[in-house]
Amino acid sequence: MSERPSSPHRRFFITLEGGDGSGKSTQARALCRLLEDNGFAVCLTREPAGTALGALIKQTFERGTAAGTPALSPQAELLFFAAARADHVRTVVRPALEAGKIVLCDRFTDSTLAYQGYGRGLSLDEIGRWNRVATEGLTPDLTLLFDVPPEAGLARADAHGVEKGDSIGGEPLEFHRRVHEGYLALARQEPSRIVVIDGARPSEEVTALAWQAMQPALGTLRLPSQPQG
Repeated sequence: MSERPSSPHRRFFITLEGGDGSGKSTQARALCRLLEDNGFAVCLTREPAGTALGALIKQTFERGTAAGTPALSPQAELLFFAAARADHVRTVVRPALEAGKIVLCDRFTDSTLAYQGYGRGLSLDEIGRWNRVATEGLTPDLTLLFDVPPEAGLARADAHGVEKGDSIGGEPLEFHRRVHEGYLALARQEPSRIVVIDGARPSEEVTALAWQAMQPALGTLRLPSQPQG
């Protein structure tokens, strides 16, 4: 049976990526509002806490450095995130795409490559295999990478009171530098999909840059050339 989207627009899958304190969650909300203001049906979601199962997994990481609690191994992290992603894709992302919506997802497969691959040192090939299992081959049409130096991102996260109690957020600066370099390496490998945006600019400027970057990538979708409102 062929798909019959509820929206008059072609479905599209956009992911937002970046290190800790990069502002991607703020930008996801701003871009969602812009799309909705221009008449598009949008599903705004996130990983790993985009489903009930994912929220439980996130709680596990938040307890990761509690007194007397052993840290998860990198392999366990990978498998936990793969489980959350499989549930998320099956129950949230694919149904929204099949309904003809634009899906905006805060973190996706590139996060696992950057954090567990470049950050933790796991095999990128191994991570790629688990990503393909979890997503059943689904890949983003466009990825917006909000690039902020890790020193600035961590300072921004501290200023906003972001908790560092999980096993990833509490890692030393050198870990976050590896993640940052990993993201840039991924962008160099897939320049047609991953658009790097200067996330260190004021928030309104970053939103305008992201919106502009979406225009050619969205192609047949009926988007105006500039934000409105």
